[in-house]
Amino acid sequence: MRLFEAIIDANHRAVAGDADAGVPVAEFAYELPVIALTCIDPRLNALFPNVLGIPADQFIWLRNAGNIITGPLTSTMRSLALACAVKEGREIAIIGHTDCHVRQTTALQLLEKLKHLGVDRAELPENLNEFFGMFASERQNVIKSCGFARQSPLIGPKIPVHGLLVDILTGKLEWIVNGYEVWRTVSKTTELGAGQATAQAIGSLGGMAKFDPGEMKFPDLKIGDAGGQKGLGEIKPLVTNPPPPAPRPAVPPVIPAAPVNGPLPPSEWVRPGIPKKPLPPPIRPRFGSRDQPR
Repeated sequence: MRLFEAIIDANHRAVAGDADAGVPVAEFAYELPVIALTCIDPRLNALFPNVLGIPADQFIWLRNAGNIITGPLTSTMRSLALACAVKEGREIAIIGHTDCHVRQTTALQLLEKLKHLGVDRAELPENLNEFFGMFASERQNVIKSCGFARQSPLIGPKIPVHGLLVDILTGKLEWIVNGYEVWRTVSKTTELGAGQATAQAIGSLGGMAKFDPGEMKFPDLKIGDAGGQKGLGEIKPLVTNPPPPAPRPAVPPVIPAAPVNGPLPPSEWVRPGIPKKPLPPPIRPRFGSRDQPR
């Protein structure tokens, strides 16, 4: 059994009510840590990494609006590549969620929202759907993003790229793209070039256009050299005295519900007029005598 096979199994058992469901993380030490790209939706804060059943220190969390990847050489792919190379991430999971507000927003609605924030239409790209990566299906968005990640010359062919969808109410995971199957397809096609093998492997994910990494040219620079910087971590902010932020609209105060046996933790707080939704049961990593975190 591989790591995400154990994760999906434990997740489904926990959602079904099995209080003993868990992932023996020590058995998968060579498949950790996991890099996850999810949406920025704050409702996900209470779900991860619990729904995966792995400890927080083995969970590298990247987020953007709609967990969207728009190409194999975008800034999101740069972050995924650095998470693999610098933070030694072993597997990538692109995780969408149900009831995604990005999917529910049309280009016209987005224009209105941006206009309300003082953004001039003339300053925006002509094709809003393409620039913002807006989508009509959460599942198809996950599949498309997995395709770009698997095609990217920045991600080695030995890194499995999984695609999942999490139910925002129950925490149940749906395994949409099995990264192990793609990895096996790539690894068995040794007689082909890396770009051809990857394109062949990803063909089952949506028939995306072939991408030849050999055509890409990169400058021989170290990370952080661009712009005269000396190294990673030494980049200084360009604006030393930024203008004060615009005043934010008033937000109803957080009021704890009436305590029963003492004060309640923040997870039990509610806002007036906003109903509190039950959280799915967490899946906790299992550590025994032979299951110790590394």
